Amino acid sequence: MLKWIIENEYQGLIIREYLKQVQAFSRNVIKAIVHDGGEIYVNGSPKTVRYQLEVGDTLSVTFPKEKKGPFMTPEEIPLSIVYEDEDVLIINKQPHIATIPSNIHPSGTIANGVLFYYENHDIPYTVHIVTRLDRDTSGLLLIAKHRYSHSIMAASQKAGRINRRYHTIVEGHLENKKGSIDAPIGRKEGSIIERTVTATGKPAITHYNVVEESLTHSLLDVHLETGRTHQIRVHFSDLGYPIAGDDLYGASTEVINRQALHCYQLSFVHPLSKERMNFTIPIAHDMVELIHSK
Repeated sequence: MLKWIIENEYQGLIIREYLKQVQAFSRNVIKAIVHDGGEIYVNGSPKTVRYQLEVGDTLSVTFPKEKKGPFMTPEEIPLSIVYEDEDVLIINKQPHIATIPSNIHPSGTIANGVLFYYENHDIPYTVHIVTRLDRDTSGLLLIAKHRYSHSIMAASQKAGRINRRYHTIVEGHLENKKGSIDAPIGRKEGSIIERTVTATGKPAITHYNVVEESLTHSLLDVHLETGRTHQIRVHFSDLGYPIAGDDLYGASTEVINRQALHCYQLSFVHPLSKERMNFTIPIAHDMVELIHSK
């Protein structure tokens, strides 16, 4: 349940407009509350969204129970939870597991594991992924617990206010040890999975800094200015330095059995408290072993 006390400046607003203008509720979230079993109370009495608020009113909103998608079956899957509150969940995702179900991976995903966790802790929501990671990418994964926090964080992500940093290991040694890659990315012709650098693609900018080098590989610190599908993988492959283990984009899998890409830092403004939150985790163990192996 969410609760607010109405201040002077919001005197006379109807509940619908207060939720939209002041609390950033999307139209779909308000519609779900009204039509799918949510509850709205003012000073303990049930009200409709047309009720006109007065100074000092206590407005409370309860979300309806959320429906799960057809592939969203709870499964007991290990989850490494970094942070949790009533509105967000942050997981340190392991590699070799998809984030959400698909035709290729209909089960055994992080989302299935989160649903199992929700059911066992009486959390009445479904899974709202904010920062999706590829199947073989590890690291910090941001999940909104309910539709309201998801609507706010989706808008924040679209505006570029959710920041992530990655560690990645590429084949070879970059000539420029620090730089930016500005190259548009689009879908590769004839493939539903692969992306490529193409003049007809969407703008994509990647910033990087070489942290460490072995005889054959380089460890990079990377952050994105844009968020295109496979952006880091495509950009470095196009430069001639594919990510180690990423055979989709031309790398060898002999030294590591997945793409050496790890989201180690996550920063965002909390959807309800509005506080800036920052999380950092160590580099993945298999990547440490790789960069120190030669």
